[in-house]
Amino acid sequence: MMHLWHLPLSVQGALLGLAVLAASPPAWAATSTQTLVCDVSYLPSRANWVRTVTVDYDNKRLRGVAVDGVAVHSFAVSGTVILTSQDNERIQLDVAQLGWTSDFRGLASGQGRCQRENM
Repeated sequence: MMHLWHLPLSVQGALLGLAVLAASPPAWAATSTQTLVCDVSYLPSRANWVRTVTVDYDNKRLRGVAVDGVAVHSFAVSGTVILTSQDNERIQLDVAQLGWTSDFRGLASGQGRCQRENM
């Protein structure tokens, strides 16, 4: 029986590369991106901000979320709502109702409507 460490390093590297390719999802897997542009009103300042949310998904699950071009570290999905946070803002994005709700730990809050942007 021949062990992997008996092979030359170049062969070991090639075999490791093949193993990684076999374990990763295929490059041709359909991944889609949806961009939502949200007009959010913040209280108590009464300021309006346009926020852009990019959602990456495939046919099985949500793959990534970015708010204003910055990828969020974590997110959760509850029905049609994406729950995430950025800096000190806790964000709830309802993708079915196209609504944005957020709060800054009880000090301020935001609410708004979103529109889908075609990419």
